[in-house]
Amino acid sequence: MEAPPTRPMALKRERHYRQSLGAMYGRIKQSRVLMVGAGGIGCELLKNLVLTGFGEIHIVDLDTIDLSNLNRQFLFRHEHIKKSKALVAKESASKFNPHVKLEAHHANIKDPEFNFDWFASFELVFNALDNIDARRHVNKMCLAANVPLIESGTTGFNGQVQVIIKGKSECYDCNTKETPKTFPVCTIRSTPSQPIHCIVWAKSYLFTEVFGTSEEDLPEFDHTQDSENAAEIENLRKEAHALKEIRQSMGLDEFPRKIFEKVFADDINRLRSMEDMWKTRQKPTALDFETVSKSSASGGEVGDSISKRGQDTWNLAENFTVFCDSLRRLSRRLQQAQPGEANGSSPVLSFDKDDEDTLDFVASSANIRSIIFGIQARSKFDIKQMAGNIIPAIATTNAMTASLCVLQAFKIIRGDLSKAKMVFLERPGARVINSESLRPPNPDCPVCGVMQSRLIVDPSRATLNDLVQDILKSDLGYGDEFSINNEVGTLYDPDLEDNLSKKFSELGVNADSFLTIIDDDEENPRVNLSLSISEKLLPDDSKAVALPQQLDIPRKRTLDTTRPHEHTNGAVSPPTAPGKRKRAGSSLEEPGIEGQKDAKRGKVQATDQEDELILVDGPGQGAIVIDD
Repeated sequence: MEAPPTRPMALKRERHYRQSLGAMYGRIKQSRVLMVGAGGIGCELLKNLVLTGFGEIHIVDLDTIDLSNLNRQFLFRHEHIKKSKALVAKESASKFNPHVKLEAHHANIKDPEFNFDWFASFELVFNALDNIDARRHVNKMCLAANVPLIESGTTGFNGQVQVIIKGKSECYDCNTKETPKTFPVCTIRSTPSQPIHCIVWAKSYLFTEVFGTSEEDLPEFDHTQDSENAAEIENLRKEAHALKEIRQSMGLDEFPRKIFEKVFADDINRLRSMEDMWKTRQKPTALDFETVSKSSASGGEVGDSISKRGQDTWNLAENFTVFCDSLRRLSRRLQQAQPGEANGSSPVLSFDKDDEDTLDFVASSANIRSIIFGIQARSKFDIKQMAGNIIPAIATTNAMTASLCVLQAFKIIRGDLSKAKMVFLERPGARVINSESLRPPNPDCPVCGVMQSRLIVDPSRATLNDLVQDILKSDLGYGDEFSINNEVGTLYDPDLEDNLSKKFSELGVNADSFLTIIDDDEENPRVNLSLSISEKLLPDDSKAVALPQQLDIPRKRTLDTTRPHEHTNGAVSPPTAPGKRKRAGSSLEEPGIEGQKDAKRGKVQATDQEDELILVDGPGQGAIVIDD
């Protein structure tokens, strides 16, 4: 570990900070900030925060480092693969400025430890996330704790930075978002349900593992310090051995068989053994190489003739024929390239939608996987269109977006909110960087357009009926027509009284969860009431639930039907003006949707989200964004 700078060096560093930042540096040095996400934007952002001299920085990320991260997430190296992004980012960034206090949390930002009081301890929060569920959670927590939030996102060459301040600007949920098509990594690897899931698996996973730079080709790492992940490391070693064995047989007659049995038989049987995964899904069907091979041979058609029928949807036998044929073609190309390598490193192949060999492999692999999972196969022509629209993350866009985050943070620290902006990055157009003034909160927003308060609950005896009778009806004057909801769905309404006698813990309502009270009075309803739960043992002679202060809940205003709803995926478009372009409604690293809300009750249909690899099918041209 490097020794910390000497005192003269530290004084010189501070002198430069004070010269650059003036009186504001003192506040920056004393500030405590939170950065959620240590991926593409997060690495750049953490570097900026550390070099700017922010006094204490907390980093939260659940993800681990993959090989694909290394082309743009510069805080990570080969030896860090499979390790925690948050922990490695802290280690790498601390070398830039040892005087900054860094705290890393390898955890989910939605974990109970990151509660209301924890969020309230920060002067500023930065979001560098890649899934909409976590973004909405951080947005809600920052509003509840009254902490400024700087939201950011990128897709390809486009980026966006949004300043969110309670009561002064739009929050993340102020605008209606078009429901995006989202594909978490667990869907791609384990539970595909659409053709695009299988196409992405074939192109971005299988092809890369077999003909590209596989993570398992890297040298063995020293994992002596990874005792907590010993089981995971052992599984990875087993997988590495299997992949190395398969790649070593490239060019041999059994090579297609080994690949086929690994990904279409062994891996599928492993998934089938996970019984909990298939309680609500149809199990996939593992394939037998000999059976499919005989069926293919009986057809008599060779791979080249099938491949030319690009508009047809091939059956299993035809896909098998093309799969084996394309494997042999690609293997020959890779072997022929080896003698020409001067530096001794093994050559790799890259997918190109206009390369017939690579396209045949991806098309046949995707269709075989689709058949295994009971998904409709697609023609080679369709797969070419879908696989060719995958948009990678751009390191330069991440760097620019991260720098804009810090510039907006300066305005918040100075208290100069009038100069804070919504900033957009666009590659086409007269200007790369466009901005607009912050818009006021949307009064109809279901998140920030509500009354917010804490609810103190005695977990040993508080029931839902205590909230209904003692707080809502007795203290706040609600009538009979209202409902109580959480993120799962409706807990109470006039037609649903089964839960009244249940304790909060029985309903899954624990510390730092939220309840939303919706007044359904037809004449003069109140705005929604959002209650953040705090657990505390209360005296036996007192009520089991209590509000920390008396609330005066405003009534809902007449619905403004003239307010436009932006049909964008989590962002607003700047107004068209000379020198500015209206930003396309693309997905800015915002995969996922928390649920579909019922207009009256706020009932939610929850969906699972993962924070690892997110693939977004954008609304405009079917583009797919890959980032992690």
